[in-house]
Amino acid sequence: MDVLINLFVALHIIGIAALLGGFLFQTKALRTGGARMLPGMLHGAITMLVTGVCLVGLHQAEGNEVDNLKIGVKLAVLVVILGLVYVKRDDAKVPSPVMGTVGLLTVLNIFIATLWT
Repeated sequence: MDVLINLFVALHIIGIAALLGGFLFQTKALRTGGARMLPGMLHGAITMLVTGVCLVGLHQAEGNEVDNLKIGVKLAVLVVILGLVYVKRDDAKVPSPVMGTVGLLTVLNIFIATLWT
């Protein structure tokens, strides 16, 4: 079971890397107002959602305690990210505040995951 959990953790990290990497790739365009949501950002957010749900299920199946409040907050933040990325995925230009919000919420989700104990 530990191998499976570690596999899903790795996939979860790949998903967040795709989301944050897509945002960071667009920072130069963000300054000029020409930023757009990249397909990898949507795929990364979906990967995070699926692997996160799997991780919670695997931890509960193993009998481990899960902090439901932390998971709920992370899920809420991810749903907002996913909604923004999904709605703006076909736009040629995304407003800077929207793109900035996606980046900020992504970093917030990372901090929640690592600092909330």
